[in-house]
Amino acid sequence: MNIFFNLRGIVRHIAEDRALAEATMSPPRRSSSPPRRSSGSHDDRPPAETPQRNNSSNSGVVLDISALKMAEVDTEVPPLPPRYRFRDLLLGDQTFQNDDRYQEEYSMDSTNAQVQVEFYVNENTFKERLKLFFIKNQRSSLRIRLFNFSLKVLTCALYILRVSLDDPNGVNGDPCAICRSNNNTAASGDINWSLIFWVTRREPVWAIQVTVALISFLETMLITYLSYKGNIWEQIFQISFILEMINSVPFIITIFWPPLRNIFVPVFLNCWLAKGALENMINDFHRAIQRTHSAMFNQVFILICTLFCLVFTGACGIQHLERAGKHLGLFDAFYFCIVTFSTVGYGDVTPQIWPSQLLVVILICVALVVLPLQFEELAYLWMESQKLGGNYSRHRAQTEKHVVLCVSSLKIDLLMDFLNEFYAHPRLQDYYVVILCPTEIDIQVRRILQIPLWSQRVIYLQGSALKDQDLMRAKMDDAEACFILSSRNEVDRTAADHQTILRAWAAKDFAPNCPLYVQILKPENKFHVKFADHVVCEEEFKYAMLALNCVCPATSTLVTLLVHTSRGQEGQLSPEQWQRIYGRCSGNEVYHIRLCDSKFFGEYDGKSFTYASFHAHKKYGVCLIGVKREDNKSILLNPGPRHIMAAADTCYYINITKEENSAFIFKEEEKHNKGLSVSGLYDAPCRLPVHSIIASMVDQATAYGTVAIDLQNPDPPEESGKLTLPTENGSGSRRPSIAPVLEIADSSAILPCDLLSDQSEDETNQSDDEGSVAPDFVKGYPPNSPYIGSSPTLCHLLPQKAPFCCLRLDKGCTHSSFVDAKAYGFKNKLIIVSAETAGNGLYNFIVPLRAYYRPRKELNPIVLLLDYQPDNHFLEAICCFPMVYFMAGTIDNLDNLLQCGIIYADNLVVVDKESTMSAEEDYMADAKTIVNVQTMFRLFPSLSIITELTHPSNMRFMQFRAKDCYSLALSKLEKVERDKGSNLAFMFRLPFAAGRVFSISMLDTLLYQSFVKDYMIGIARLLLGLDTTPGSGYLCAMKITEEDLWIRTYGRLFQKLCSSSAEIPIGIYRTESHMFATSEGKDSNAQSQVSINTQQGEEPRERGEPWKEKAAHRNSTASDQSEHPLLRKKSMQWARRLSRKTNKPSSRAERISQQRLNLYRRSERQELSELVKNRMKHLGLPTVGYDEMNDHQNTLSYVLINPPPDTMLELNDIVYIIRSDPLAHMPDDSQGGGPAPPGSRNRQDFGTETRDETHL
Repeated sequence: MNIFFNLRGIVRHIAEDRALAEATMSPPRRSSSPPRRSSGSHDDRPPAETPQRNNSSNSGVVLDISALKMAEVDTEVPPLPPRYRFRDLLLGDQTFQNDDRYQEEYSMDSTNAQVQVEFYVNENTFKERLKLFFIKNQRSSLRIRLFNFSLKVLTCALYILRVSLDDPNGVNGDPCAICRSNNNTAASGDINWSLIFWVTRREPVWAIQVTVALISFLETMLITYLSYKGNIWEQIFQISFILEMINSVPFIITIFWPPLRNIFVPVFLNCWLAKGALENMINDFHRAIQRTHSAMFNQVFILICTLFCLVFTGACGIQHLERAGKHLGLFDAFYFCIVTFSTVGYGDVTPQIWPSQLLVVILICVALVVLPLQFEELAYLWMESQKLGGNYSRHRAQTEKHVVLCVSSLKIDLLMDFLNEFYAHPRLQDYYVVILCPTEIDIQVRRILQIPLWSQRVIYLQGSALKDQDLMRAKMDDAEACFILSSRNEVDRTAADHQTILRAWAAKDFAPNCPLYVQILKPENKFHVKFADHVVCEEEFKYAMLALNCVCPATSTLVTLLVHTSRGQEGQLSPEQWQRIYGRCSGNEVYHIRLCDSKFFGEYDGKSFTYASFHAHKKYGVCLIGVKREDNKSILLNPGPRHIMAAADTCYYINITKEENSAFIFKEEEKHNKGLSVSGLYDAPCRLPVHSIIASMVDQATAYGTVAIDLQNPDPPEESGKLTLPTENGSGSRRPSIAPVLEIADSSAILPCDLLSDQSEDETNQSDDEGSVAPDFVKGYPPNSPYIGSSPTLCHLLPQKAPFCCLRLDKGCTHSSFVDAKAYGFKNKLIIVSAETAGNGLYNFIVPLRAYYRPRKELNPIVLLLDYQPDNHFLEAICCFPMVYFMAGTIDNLDNLLQCGIIYADNLVVVDKESTMSAEEDYMADAKTIVNVQTMFRLFPSLSIITELTHPSNMRFMQFRAKDCYSLALSKLEKVERDKGSNLAFMFRLPFAAGRVFSISMLDTLLYQSFVKDYMIGIARLLLGLDTTPGSGYLCAMKITEEDLWIRTYGRLFQKLCSSSAEIPIGIYRTESHMFATSEGKDSNAQSQVSINTQQGEEPRERGEPWKEKAAHRNSTASDQSEHPLLRKKSMQWARRLSRKTNKPSSRAERISQQRLNLYRRSERQELSELVKNRMKHLGLPTVGYDEMNDHQNTLSYVLINPPPDTMLELNDIVYIIRSDPLAHMPDDSQGGGPAPPGSRNRQDFGTETRDETHL
């Protein structure tokens, strides 16, 4: 068609030029004669005849496509008409039939003759045009039906007028009425049939009724003719046709026979015709405006019309029949019908003669048949509408704020996580949530949505996001945001991503201005939804978080607590101290505020970032972790002391609540006036959310032996800022001081980062034994990314890619003969990852562990234990990383675990398998994973196992102890917190608190929080190492050793880190010893045992008071306490105090039962140990490394996010710190001065090459 119109345009221009030339009577001549043609060709015609034929032609163009060639452009072409007429558009182009030249030319040569084909000729007939006007066309048929409805209503109104003017006692139109009135022989009880068949009809009323009847008759006959399809009897026996004939033919007959003008005609039956016309009119109306209407509305309307017609027909029929009896009025008859159909039946008005009684019987039978069918249809449509969820009205969408949640299947856990997190923010309380789901609403979800708390704010719509009608129902174009979530329980996760992508495209096409929040599963599908405002890739976050769990314990718990909304009130009523402080610190979240608008940070305008972070934490208890310039969209975590704060900067900080909801209570002057010491201030519980704990220099120097800095007068001390180690046993004049945090960074004062010194040492001064075995590593960007959209990260890489055969751990090759992990002789502990397949997301597990800021000497070998062999595409992506191997096997096979070096591993990461994510019974998807992990937990008790589960509620089965009273008490605490409405009811489960279990569904709140905090996804990606921004820091951890205990408090540690290495601490990972007692032969409320070992050889305490004693002691041995007399003294005093509180000693039977239980446990452990050793001997592996008695099961660990500054540090605490970017502290011309270190050339070349390839 496009070719045709283009050729037609060319012909039109040629024809216009031809016409202009002919108008000037000078037709153009051809420069060369064309080749001769046959005599029948139109090129041989006389030229004088051409103008005449062109003038005689009015319209039409004859185009012979076969004759139109590029070499014959100058061939004579007939001109086009100046314009087309509207009549031609309606009746067709008839000019071809009148074109003499057309007939003359193509009659001479049959080979070139064309045949004109007219289309849709069937619509040009008179019948078809009438059908188009009366039936097919929506607008015209709507007018016809409206006119027909008006006629029927008019006839009913004329009937009521005739009844009101009727006089039954008068002389009727019956010619024999006078004779029958004079007949006195008739009994008084007989029916006067003349009053039934004859009525009094006045001339004006008769004339109007005849006119209306004539019009209705003609219209009915015309519609019948147009609707005729071959069966005349089908048209005749239609109820509507019969009613029309009954109501119109008698009036037409009275025109030709005047004596019948007063005959009774049941005109009131036209109400049924009016009902049908009204239904058709409504349908045509919605067809004309191109809008769908509710079937529920139609059915209710039909039911109302049916009831009205029944009552109106009954009232008019009974009134007319009672003319021969009691002479009821029309209102009395209407009253009788209402009482009868409502089954009330007062009996004050009743029909007296049998015809009216028979009519009542017929009406009741009809009502018993028609009305139940109508009610049944109405109930069915109501149930269907409940499933579909109805519509969200346009008026509500324009006056109220709402968001749309698009999911493929809605589960109760997903719904509650979304609602609890979404409505946790105060400013979202007035929002409505419209759920758009293609499946029928679940029974549990229906019950939840019937709760008044949610029924007024949540609207469920069954529909598809790919249909514009359903998006219109949800009013997507007026929504504040659209959340599109993937179904992670699908077996085929790629197919689930494809569905999510199509939903995102459909939403963006329908509502381009609606913000999209998309959750995707596979990282390779992320670039398809890059246009969305916020995207969370599940596998990216999952693997990066599991990787950081291996180097920074409980990173998953740390991030999960940060992205959940909480007030920090969980566990505050618990008698356990660790639960109270853990629950209070879990309320910390990330907030933002502009520096110029902040009271927390406003006074630090022009100061360094490190200075502002330390003093804001010391003064207010808030932790400043990041900043964003006004002219830069990138968020920088801990940009370092060289970053000077500006008034337009946006500050990102961790606190219990945001600054706008904080109260500032300064008590420094009050405490000094009352003579309170600083030690009393530090011992008192902290007021949250804002701490006011500024102490003076003199009091701190007296109490702690340190130099404190007055915030108002920051004069640097005269002593050097270089730290010295504490003297032995506290001897000496004073303890080492902590250097002040400078307002403006000084290049000479900033100590070099330990990381950089370690790296330089690894690169330049390698030891002989290490350098002879391990090859040099270079820094660069990975040359091959497994998917599009991965953020380039500077990593430790091999100088040359390793062959694929060398990546196989359990099989030797020509380059290496090692067949197990022991043969490799790794210096560091292994990290084993058990996964089903080597997906692209597994790449994000390797990158954070090989990032450039990880010291080379701390790199752990990574072993991928895969169920299926990885493909070459994945091997190509990981072959450039050092110490990364794979092996085919499963965790339920002991030989595979031993062969991959599990006894030399420090962490085992068990990734949830895609094939087991869906199960017939809910929450059974994790059954196999839980049982396998429990088996490894029994076989290798010292191994740190990090497990991913599908359902968070299943974490209570991890490391399950059936008879542990403490776990039972924690289960009760979880139920209490859930009843209180906590979003973190599972936080007190020991595996979650210790970071040993993780579920990706916990990170769903990250996407939900982005609606209020649009920076949360970016900060989470920076913390997990998924994104690397120049100048932004990274998350790492440091361990508190004995040499660090002199710092004493978390606030002083904050100052030390800020002043020495410009690091920002954000939390503590604390581990406490705990002896878990069993409930065998004891009450269920029995508490955990507290084991206390002292140098005096005191008996360990068998039982403590319920929930009153602190169920833990620090991980310090007797030798550790001997080195610190103060700690040893306090520990001995605490032990004596507990021994004095001990009740009477346990009975002999209880001691025997406990001994038997210990013997049983020992025997079971020995049996498992023998099993493992036998398998190792069978595989030819040495059994020296297997330590079966090293058991870490009697410890509990938890995370403290942004603890108060007066929190005491304890031995083996692990502090989460955000370390500044080492590259940001390097000078630009690093090569100026000294010689370049060895390997720098290769490193730079490799980095440049890989950077280019990454960008490509």
